[in-house]
Amino acid sequence: MKLLNDDIRKQLSDEFANLTGPVKLVMFTQENECQYCKETHQLAEELAELSDKIALEILDFVGDAETAAAYNIDKIPALAVVKDGPEPKDYGIRFYGIPSGYEFSTLIEDIAMVSAGESGLSSDTKAYLAQLEAPLHMQVFVTPTCPYCPQAVRLAHMMAMESDLVTGDMVEAIEFPHLSNKYNVMGVPRTVINETGFLEGAAPEAMLMQKVRDTIG
Repeated sequence: MKLLNDDIRKQLSDEFANLTGPVKLVMFTQENECQYCKETHQLAEELAELSDKIALEILDFVGDAETAAAYNIDKIPALAVVKDGPEPKDYGIRFYGIPSGYEFSTLIEDIAMVSAGESGLSSDTKAYLAQLEAPLHMQVFVTPTCPYCPQAVRLAHMMAMESDLVTGDMVEAIEFPHLSNKYNVMGVPRTVINETGFLEGAAPEAMLMQKVRDTIG
């Protein structure tokens, strides 16, 4: 049974017709697929079927451990959205857990962003990220039913695309309760910045960047 109905497939096919550069979805699962691994796998396959600009690579979290380590993947299901083609590039855009509900739109927007090769961030944010000297890890905890979460995830992914030192993770809070407990996630979205900075809600770009500055200097 398809996850995407005919109307959604038609709408996405029309959107993907505007893709310019090739994109690859790199998914990590395992032989005995974890909770939501099967659904995430199927979702990625159905998206890749809709455009010849979207490729799909399925990797085993255990069997392809070296590749998982190279991508810094430490939990599954995991999905990376990377630039494909003769000059592939991993921007550090990650989905941990199935990108369903409101987060499905985030995945579609990320595909378009990577294809276009432009983050869409303000010039001030781009300038700040260009002078980063240390890694910046953004973890955005979400749930599929949260309408405000996509904005927070998109900002983290836009930042990841803009700088090689930034990694932006969507983390589905219900699928990873141990992480939700670790970071005291009582509501979503909750953005964790380098383990020590925390931001509640879907903050605008300027507010998020101020929190980043306060956290990492």
